[in-house]
Amino acid sequence: MPKNFLLFAFLLLSICASAQSTLKSPEDFLNFKKGERFLRHHQVVSYYEYVAQQNPNQVKLIQYGSTNEGRPLMIAIVASPENFPQLEEIRTNNLKSIGLMDGKPTKKQPAIAWLSYNVHGNESCGTSTSPFTLYELLNPNNERSKAILANTVVILDPSINPDGYDRYVNWYNQKVGAVFNPNPAAIEHNEPWPGGRFNHYLFDLNRDWAWQTQKETQERLAVYRQWMPHLHADFHEQGVENPYYFAPSAKPYHEDITGWQREFQKILGDYNKRDFDKNGWLYFSKERFDLLYPSYGDTYPTYNGAFGMTYEQGGSGRAGLGVIKRDGDTLTLKQRIDHHLSTSFACMEAISANADKTVTEFIKFYDNAQKNPVGQYKSFIFKTKGNESRTREFLNYLDKENFQYGVAGRSYLASGYSYQDDKTASFTIEPDDIIINLYQPRSTLLKILIEPKTMVEDSVTYDITSWSLPYAYGLNAYAVKDKVVPASKPQFVPQASKIDKPYAYLVKWQAFSELKLLASLLKKGIKVRSAAKPFEIENLAFNEGTLVITRTGNERLGDAFDKIVKAEAERLQVNLYSVATGMASKGSDFGSDNVSYLKAPKVAILAGDGVSPTAFGATWHFFDKQIEYPVTIIGENTLGNLDLAKFDVLILTDGSYGKSLDERNLSKVREWIRAGGKLIAVQGALNNLAGKDGFELKHKDEDKKKETDASKLKIFANAERESVSEETPGSIYKLTMDNTHPLAFGYDKTYFSLVLESSDFQYLSDGWNVGVTKNKDLVAGYAGAKAQEKLKNSLIFGTQDLGRGQVVYLANDPVFRGFWQNGKLLFGNAVFVVGN
Repeated sequence: MPKNFLLFAFLLLSICASAQSTLKSPEDFLNFKKGERFLRHHQVVSYYEYVAQQNPNQVKLIQYGSTNEGRPLMIAIVASPENFPQLEEIRTNNLKSIGLMDGKPTKKQPAIAWLSYNVHGNESCGTSTSPFTLYELLNPNNERSKAILANTVVILDPSINPDGYDRYVNWYNQKVGAVFNPNPAAIEHNEPWPGGRFNHYLFDLNRDWAWQTQKETQERLAVYRQWMPHLHADFHEQGVENPYYFAPSAKPYHEDITGWQREFQKILGDYNKRDFDKNGWLYFSKERFDLLYPSYGDTYPTYNGAFGMTYEQGGSGRAGLGVIKRDGDTLTLKQRIDHHLSTSFACMEAISANADKTVTEFIKFYDNAQKNPVGQYKSFIFKTKGNESRTREFLNYLDKENFQYGVAGRSYLASGYSYQDDKTASFTIEPDDIIINLYQPRSTLLKILIEPKTMVEDSVTYDITSWSLPYAYGLNAYAVKDKVVPASKPQFVPQASKIDKPYAYLVKWQAFSELKLLASLLKKGIKVRSAAKPFEIENLAFNEGTLVITRTGNERLGDAFDKIVKAEAERLQVNLYSVATGMASKGSDFGSDNVSYLKAPKVAILAGDGVSPTAFGATWHFFDKQIEYPVTIIGENTLGNLDLAKFDVLILTDGSYGKSLDERNLSKVREWIRAGGKLIAVQGALNNLAGKDGFELKHKDEDKKKETDASKLKIFANAERESVSEETPGSIYKLTMDNTHPLAFGYDKTYFSLVLESSDFQYLSDGWNVGVTKNKDLVAGYAGAKAQEKLKNSLIFGTQDLGRGQVVYLANDPVFRGFWQNGKLLFGNAVFVVGN
């Protein structure tokens, strides 16, 4: 080898070593001391950019997306100088080894660890910790880092939720004085509504991993699936008074979590506790934070074969730079950073020390998924006839997750569990039915998302206990125990208009796609009608709710009328039927009162103190991003001065409105309804209307029986379990629906609802009981015995006429977290169809 080449290589290595040895710490680069102030997001980004520039042979910075407010979403990939040039080979070898990419791995695979900070914006010490994690990983004097990077590639996401983080930090920095005030009563410890926890649209991004309704989640998981790490650590904060929490996790564990994953929870706990025991820091484990709901930053990776874990530091938005706790000690930001930095290295050391077994077990997890998938049911059949739009929406979700599916291609008999009927039955598989079998790489997650009933080993859970996608998408499905192989990929081509300039265009009202089309047409000035009753025309049958888009009334648009309707139907993949006449062969003609004009409503949503931020956010996102229809957000403190006559619809999302709906304001709203307005009250908002003058809604009669002496003898240790007997933390109920009512247009006589609260409203005596529970309607998930009793024979969805207006009661939120797809059409009915 030429001497000049060796000299050049020596000089290059010397320069790189010199750059590392002079790498500035976050404190030196940003001119602050750890814990003395909060960094804004752009300052954290600037440090990451600086480190990547200083360490081009060890750090790769990737911007994988941006937030709704335009802040960059980024990861830093850190590797040893030996592994760094091979990053792409390491990435693709990992995917090849688990069947997510064609080909065979070329060499031994290092472990991949992904650490995510600040999914909740006001849990701010995560993003504050991340620059120190990056710095210490590259610190040549840190022997722990050298050992980690010898066999582990580390991916750091400094802030999953930059919009929420900056909302909190900017507010806090404005309120804190020259020296922080540790008094919990100080303004700097009391965030205003909605707080910094959530993203721009006030979604909890830690509940969105599986559903991917939010921009940040969609963009993050696209790059996550390009790497498929072996470990994902999710850094959080909890209440000020709580000590640090780390693995092992609490029960319930999902039944499909493997033995090695369970074992590693204990291994991880041993690594976590080392620094904590050494320094006398308080901590707890095995309590509160379980591994069940699949849409967390710990469970979603776990169900993808990784080690997923939650870390919880005490503090959150209450702590600021420092706060006095009940025991008299002051919890500081520096302490919080030190704790997170310790567990950041603990989890990296744990996987590094177990890298070989981790990679072997990861490959085994995916090999089993393809050859011997978990669960008693191996295949799932989705009936498509009459459900084409809902099926397309479901397939869009499957495509987002890269799950494999196809169509049956022929007709044959089968037997399996019927989701619709909650029993095993014989049925016919038809050629266009969708077939999904679990013999594919990521089948464990797939099975968990679509299984009929989740096995819950413990009733004390942290979140909803059922989420089955066939119910969430409103699909008629079957689960069978055999492997059913699809014949081919589906070729669904939406029905297009067969007449250039028809008398009318017709759209069957079946799914969310049709609602998006209606919103788009109304926004573009197209006049649309809705059929109140079923009809037949030109040998085609249409159900109630069908959109009738006549040329009459739209003449002013000329040729643009046809172009707009056709283009929007094609864009949204909606079946569009055209007819040459307005006379029905059965049912009402298009000029009948039963085919009513749908006014483009002016909609307002109340926001502010007392309103659930996430419920408000889900509704705001529904209008702003999902159906792209204008909505006005009204501050709850301005309701008294608001001219309600400027609006057609007022929405009260889940919350407590005792302050904003005082006697004067409630009277004002009531008179606005009488004059023709429409009030839509959701979940907790119903409690502010029940029993009030003019509103027919009432709670059931309380049990008047006196408690017996024996019933008063409660055991204190059982308090937590006694309380859950009154809860239903997200279970699926089968509702009986009056689908002749406009609120239920597009639905069958049953509707599977995600029930979030054990409401106990009476059936309406004069109004319309559109969706109700009866005696035994619990289908899946956990509901306490007392909660089940309360929910018997209860109103869930209903309406009442009040003067010339309407009140719509939705005891359960149909757009909860944006993932219960089948509820969105019902909410659209409430906004656009009811009362027209």
